[in-house]
Amino acid sequence: MTPAELDTVLARGEDSRHQFKRDFTNADSLAAELAALANGGGGQILIGVADDGQPVGLTQQDIGRLNQLLSNAASQHVRPPLSPTSQNIQTDQGLVLVVNVALGLNKPYMDLQGRVWVKNGADKRHVTAREEMQRMFQASGLLQADQVPVSDASWADIDERAFTRYFERRYKQSPEQTGLALPALFENLKLATDGVPNLAGMLLFGKNPERHLHVCMVAAVCFPGTRLSDSRYLDSENIQGSLEEQFQSGMGFIKRNLHHVQGNQGFNSLGLLEVPEEAFIELLVNALVHRDFFTNATIRLFIFVDRVEIISPGPLPDSLTHEQILTGRSNRRNKVLAEHAAHILPYRGLGTGIPRALGAWPRIDLIDERDGNQFKAVLWRPRSEQVTEQVERKPAAKNGQVTEQVTGQVGTESGPSRDQVGTRFQLTQEHRALLAKIDGEHAITELMAWANRSNRTKFRNQLLTPLLTQGLMEMTIPDKPNSSKQRYRLTPSGQQIVQPAKRDS
Repeated sequence: MTPAELDTVLARGEDSRHQFKRDFTNADSLAAELAALANGGGGQILIGVADDGQPVGLTQQDIGRLNQLLSNAASQHVRPPLSPTSQNIQTDQGLVLVVNVALGLNKPYMDLQGRVWVKNGADKRHVTAREEMQRMFQASGLLQADQVPVSDASWADIDERAFTRYFERRYKQSPEQTGLALPALFENLKLATDGVPNLAGMLLFGKNPERHLHVCMVAAVCFPGTRLSDSRYLDSENIQGSLEEQFQSGMGFIKRNLHHVQGNQGFNSLGLLEVPEEAFIELLVNALVHRDFFTNATIRLFIFVDRVEIISPGPLPDSLTHEQILTGRSNRRNKVLAEHAAHILPYRGLGTGIPRALGAWPRIDLIDERDGNQFKAVLWRPRSEQVTEQVERKPAAKNGQVTEQVTGQVGTESGPSRDQVGTRFQLTQEHRALLAKIDGEHAITELMAWANRSNRTKFRNQLLTPLLTQGLMEMTIPDKPNSSKQRYRLTPSGQQIVQPAKRDS
C-alpha cells in the first residue's frame, strides 16, 4: 500500500474490510479482530489511526511492540493460527501499521475462549446461532450438510427398488452381486453415516423424506399479478418427495402455469413453453442440489404474470461470486448429493448450468442476497405480440378481488414489462366460445364438455389457466385450488367480453 492508497482508504472510512485502531495493548482484543476478518472476506487493520480516519501516528518503538503483539496474537490467541502480514506507512503524523489478513481457509477461527467472531458492518459480533456456526464449518469442509445422519430415520424408510434401479443403471450390476447388505452399500457410497441414512441418502432414495426433512421441499405458488403480497393465487402446491420427484413435480407446476406457443410445431401439438424449458431445468436442478440445508427454509417457486422466481436457501457458497458463476466457476456445497444427482437428474456438475440457462434465455437476473441468506433466479417472461384484448388490473373491493377493465385496445402492443402490472394475451375464438357458455358456477368437467376436450391437462394449459391468469374467470374456492368442490365462474371482466357477443346474437 502506498501513502496515496492509504489516504484513499482513510477517506472512505471504516467498513467490513477496514478497521481503524489507535493502538493495541492486549493480545486477546487483537486476536478477536484478526479472527473476525479471517472468518469474513479478509481485510486490513490500520493501527495508528483514530476512529474518524485521521492518522495519529506511531513511533519506531510502537511498531516493534505491535509487531511482537501481532505475532503472539495470531499464533497463540487464534485457533487455528493465522499468518497476517504487516506494512509500515509513513505519514506526516508518524507511522501507520497496516495489518493484512487474508480470507481464512480453515473457518471458523476462534479466540482462546472458543468464541467465533465475524464482521458486522464496520464492527464485529460474536456468533451464537447454531445455523450460522454450521454454515461456517460447512464452508471449511469440516461439516457437510448432506452427510449429516437423519437421526429418526431407519432402513425401512429407504425405497430399495429405487436404489436398485439407480445402482444397476450406474454400476451395471445389482446390489446383490456386490455381496454387501444395504447399510454397507449406503456407507460405501456415503449415503449413510454411523449406520443411519444421512440427508443425501434420504433425499435421493427415501420413501417419504419430508417426514424427516421438513424443509426439504419446494413451495410453489402462481399469482394472478406481479406482487408477492397479493392475497389471491391461481395455483399452489407443496412439492415433496425424493429429489427426483421434486424436480419432476416442479417442472410440471411450471409447465401447467406458463403459456405455450406454437412455434414451428403442428396445429394440434401442445406447443412449446414461452420460456425455453432448458432454462428452467438448469435453474431448478441448481436450487435442488446446491441449496443450503443448514438454513431452515424451503425452496420457493413463484410464478407471476411477468416473471418466474426460483429462490434457493443460502447465498453462493463461500467466496464464489456472481461474476464467477457466469463464466462457469462452481463450488459444490453438497458434494455427495451432487455426485449422485448427476446420475438421476439432468445435472452435469461442471459449473455449466448457469451459462446454459442464460444461453437458452438471456433474460435472467441472478441475485446473490447474502443479507437475506438466499440466491434468487428471476426469469422474465416474454412480451406478447399482436394483442387483441388488453386487460388492465385495478385494486378494488375489500374482499381481495380485483376490478377488471377491458379497454378493447386492438393492435400490436408490448406485453408486461418488469414494472408493469397490466396483463396482455391473445384471446382466441376458443376462449371466447367457452366464456360465452358460462352462466353461473361450473365444475371443470362441465367446462371440458363445452370445449369438447377430453385431456384435462391440455384443457388447463391451453384454456382454463390463461383465462384465470388474465382475470376473466375465477375460482369459487381460491384457497383450495385442487378441491373436489371447486367451481369456476366469470369475473366482471369476463362478463364484459361476453355481453357484447350475446347482444349481437
